Amino acid sequence: MKLDKEDLLLYAVTDRFWLGNETLYSQVEKALTGGATFVQLREKELEAGKFLEEAKEIKELCKKYRVPFVVNDNVDIAIEADADGVHVGQKDMEAGNVHELIGRDKILGVSAQTVEQAVLAEKRGADYLGVGAVFHTGSKADADYVNYETLKEICKAVSIPVVAIGGISKDNIMELSGSGICGIAVISAIFAQPDIVKATAQLKELTKKMVKA
Repeated sequence: MKLDKEDLLLYAVTDRFWLGNETLYSQVEKALTGGATFVQLREKELEAGKFLEEAKEIKELCKKYRVPFVVNDNVDIAIEADADGVHVGQKDMEAGNVHELIGRDKILGVSAQTVEQAVLAEKRGADYLGVGAVFHTGSKADADYVNYETLKEICKAVSIPVVAIGGISKDNIMELSGSGICGIAVISAIFAQPDIVKATAQLKELTKKMVKA
């Protein structure tokens, strides 16, 4: 699947923490209805069989909405579910090795916190970068914090698209204007909201403004 940087405008990362009485499938469908342009399935605790089943279901859902679907970290599940790609962190495995496993036609996203990591990831075949945390967030240690200047330097240093992640909400998104990113990746700004469809649509409009600003 060819990755278009417009696909990365509003990148939704799943989290079961806010499911309540809902299913992950229904929450992802709401995000897609609201205009999410990319979906990453992120499961840290789920048993492999259930993870695979879920990945296959959500892949079909994303296909219906013509939205790219990637799996976080788990290359085996991504391959078995025939996901559009995989997203790996710095510690997971070398980008080049991942592309050999998933195939060159699949999307490879890599997390980066420094210019050096970003340049190396691009060299090794990453199709896009996830950079963050750009704001302090409860789900990440401060060690992962990436300031605005570094974010801007990373965008200048690579030719592949960059999405910012970490602590982004409708209240602080405009602070990322002019950094060079082509979109944002969010978890709670979509999935922790009482009205997921509305929250996603609102965030998408703000992201469009921020990218153009």
